[in-house]
Amino acid sequence: MERTGGARSPGDTWDLASSVGTTATMVAAARALASREADPLIDDPFAAPLVRAVGIDFFNRLLDGELDPAVAQDATTAARPMTDVMAVRTRFFDDFFLAAGAAGIRQAVILAAGLDSRAYRLGWPQGSVVYEIDQPEVIEFKSATLAALGAEPTALRRTVAVDLRDDWPEALRRSGFDATQPTAWSAEGLLVYLPPDAQDRLFDSITASSAPGSRLATEYHPDGAATLGDSNDSVGKRFAEHGLDLDFANLVYAGERRPAGDYLTELGWQVSGCSRLELFEAYGRRFPDDPLVTRMRNSVAIEAVFG
Repeated sequence: MERTGGARSPGDTWDLASSVGTTATMVAAARALASREADPLIDDPFAAPLVRAVGIDFFNRLLDGELDPAVAQDATTAARPMTDVMAVRTRFFDDFFLAAGAAGIRQAVILAAGLDSRAYRLGWPQGSVVYEIDQPEVIEFKSATLAALGAEPTALRRTVAVDLRDDWPEALRRSGFDATQPTAWSAEGLLVYLPPDAQDRLFDSITASSAPGSRLATEYHPDGAATLGDSNDSVGKRFAEHGLDLDFANLVYAGERRPAGDYLTELGWQVSGCSRLELFEAYGRRFPDDPLVTRMRNSVAIEAVFG
């Protein structure tokens, strides 16, 4: 049984095969599977090799079709609805960055970048700078793996190896970030992994570093802790039967938190949002009729413009 970490604690760290890092690898596996579909919403050629390089046997076997035939169907059934959800989520953030670039924004910041490869696979306008923020181990691994693959960024990529619980805005500025220029910010799949007060501080810091015209994309789960708890009782347990011990419920912070859209409005952002169901409909897809992802239908995709 592959164990991927226990409950969160203040100051904890991780790599891409432990704790919260494992979810980044799981999402990359979903992007790889989604990219293989006959009519794909996304195209991420780097997802599969990055997942294989992390070395979690379960995900490697899932991608390579090497699961024991006796359990392959069950595991694939568990992965299918998550793949659908992650494909739509990925496309939403892809389109956000492309629209920001089309509007003239040339500075982007990807918070908790994980195995995100947008700096390599999106068509960024000339002169774009993409900052990726994550734990030092995560940044180092992804940079080295993509370099070994011969991958070249399609924008000027600058990595910021810092924990979001530390003074990341200062680390971002030291890396060349210009707070006087409009920025496109993304906080994808991040908020539920922050304590409620840290979520507010994250938005405070983004706002303080944003020039007028900056844009932000994120997603808010009204019942995020319960959503991950459900995932633990469904996807997590089913994966555990096939060798992956991933306890989703231990990875998130429970407690009442302010709705992200409301708080951003208070900070001076012009906010718009749509439900997960509406997002699926916009991309011509049907939300999976599967109890594994039932609560995820309540999440809200948020876009905001500052000033």
